[in-house]
Amino acid sequence: MLRLKMPMPDLAMWLRSAAGAILLLGLSGCASMHNPEPSYWLTPEPLPVAQRTEVAIARLSEILNRAELTDTQSAQLFYDRGVMYESVGLTALARFDFMRALRLQPDMAGAYNFMGIHHTLAGNFDQAYEAFDSVLELDPEYDFAYLNRALALYYAERVDLAVYDFTAFHQLKPTDPYRAIWLYLAQYELDAESAQQQLAMHRLEMSADQWGVNIADFLLGNINQTELLYSVAVDLNNPRQLAERLCEAYFYVAKWHSHQGQAEQALHFYKLALATNVYEFVEHRYARLEMARLRNEPLSMDHDGF
Repeated sequence: MLRLKMPMPDLAMWLRSAAGAILLLGLSGCASMHNPEPSYWLTPEPLPVAQRTEVAIARLSEILNRAELTDTQSAQLFYDRGVMYESVGLTALARFDFMRALRLQPDMAGAYNFMGIHHTLAGNFDQAYEAFDSVLELDPEYDFAYLNRALALYYAERVDLAVYDFTAFHQLKPTDPYRAIWLYLAQYELDAESAQQQLAMHRLEMSADQWGVNIADFLLGNINQTELLYSVAVDLNNPRQLAERLCEAYFYVAKWHSHQGQAEQALHFYKLALATNVYEFVEHRYARLEMARLRNEPLSMDHDGF
């Protein structure tokens, strides 16, 4: 859920892009009244890699190769470069940098957190739990470790334990709609009716100025799919925000279709979430894993030496 600052693109170009998005959403809304096939919905434009990030990676690499550094300094630079690799989808390179950082500085909580995420995505759940436990031992205030451990438990189908960690994560900031939404998704696996009731209660605590409340309203049935997708284009500040909202909207729409037993529709929307290239968002990160679950495929990634 790391969000890097991105350079502001040409305003005129962005306005044309946003206008096109709104037009497509409008057309899709009209078309959906006659044919609800998801192919009518807006196709996201993938985010490009920011030149600033590429330059930063190159500079860090040069420093690591040429400068005389202490182990602590090298560990921090490997970690920083790993975070940048992660933000552009170069997960294997990111993983190797996090491993290098931990070899040099075994008490780096952030590196353990990312390693736990990679273990989760690879289906190595026991190693993921150990990594997140290490994070919380080293830094009890590292609240996203609760989220990430909960996700590992959730995808390992230990949902009752996942609910415990999702609850702890939600209680740290009950105004955040996404924390309530993930708690809802886990509770839904245990008792759908109770999950709806709990989300309705948590909805009252959410900050009204956060766009994510629209997702909660969609899951509660207060708005429909068309209205949720229309809301993506409201009060946009920049094109990155559009991509981020689309990534989130498509992921949770996919989860809703999955709950309805509509696997093909769910797969379609997971693909759209992936197409945004918002790599650092939890919704993008776990969309492919959700697809594997729907297809009953084993969780496996190319993790040589991992």
